[in-house]
Amino acid sequence: MPNAMEIMTISTPRALEPDKTNVVALVYNGLCTFEFGIVAEVFGLPRPEIVGNWYRFESVALEKGPLRAAGGLAFTASGSEKALEAAGTIVIPGWRGKDEPVPSAICSALREAHGRGVRLVSICSGVYVLAAAGLLDSHRVATHWRYAQDFSDRHPDVHLATDSLYVDDGDILSSAGSSAGLDLCLHIVRSDFGSKIANSVARRLVMHAHRQGGQTQFIEQPVPAENEAHRLSATLDYIRAGLNRPHSVASLAEVSGMSARTFQRKFVALTGMPVGSWIAQERLTRACTLLETTQASLDDIADAVGLSNPQNLRYHFRKRFDVSPSQYRKRFAA
Repeated sequence: MPNAMEIMTISTPRALEPDKTNVVALVYNGLCTFEFGIVAEVFGLPRPEIVGNWYRFESVALEKGPLRAAGGLAFTASGSEKALEAAGTIVIPGWRGKDEPVPSAICSALREAHGRGVRLVSICSGVYVLAAAGLLDSHRVATHWRYAQDFSDRHPDVHLATDSLYVDDGDILSSAGSSAGLDLCLHIVRSDFGSKIANSVARRLVMHAHRQGGQTQFIEQPVPAENEAHRLSATLDYIRAGLNRPHSVASLAEVSGMSARTFQRKFVALTGMPVGSWIAQERLTRACTLLETTQASLDDIADAVGLSNPQNLRYHFRKRFDVSPSQYRKRFAA
């Protein structure tokens, strides 16, 4: 099963560690406005509901103007190169095109920043910029599934995690598609300020604090016929409403009014995964919600999601997330 989060902690001692709450978004001609908006929304808005320090945010351009974003919007960066030099976190929004060369000034600035311990973050195709700067060999990264083959062909020494929404590889962090940048930014907030603050930011964004699953569920799939999609959608609701009950392909095919073979084929076309894998994902997703929002015991949670006992819950949790349910609750509970 794909993981929403793959964390590989790399600890490199440095004499003067940059202040990672100094966040700079690198902007450029052809800027992807949605990806930049994500960064500005999470790190650039004041948070009066949060007591204490928060991020300091600037945008910096290393290209001469005039600068225009996607859609023709003209813009001016708020900060200078000095802001880039003081940054502890630099975010690269989606690049203007996978075939567009990256200016040497940008590559040099990123190499210098990486050398002094700056946390580098890419969103979607922004990973091409980090690769152009020569910073990704032997690293584990993510990018949008549509770029996966092209990126792997160009950079075979980089380990591309094709199933992940985002990857934290120590001082290099990267997200898959554009909206996965929100997941990554919330992960950064969680790492810097803890789960309570990350949950507060997520509530303001009206989104889940921690999205389960990987980007394979979003890859283009054949669209079922309307009547079949309706029947299957009703079956998905039926499963979700009864996760504590046993389900089989035969019983669900009967509920859907299909043969077992047809049901399995249509189910994969709709969800992108086999029946058993989808049910396992839904059970773990529900378990995560219960761990985050209730004080229910592991026995009660295992029973509620159809995993029978705490031993099964711990086994599947470790297999999927590489942490125990108790560790997950400690980290992500409000």
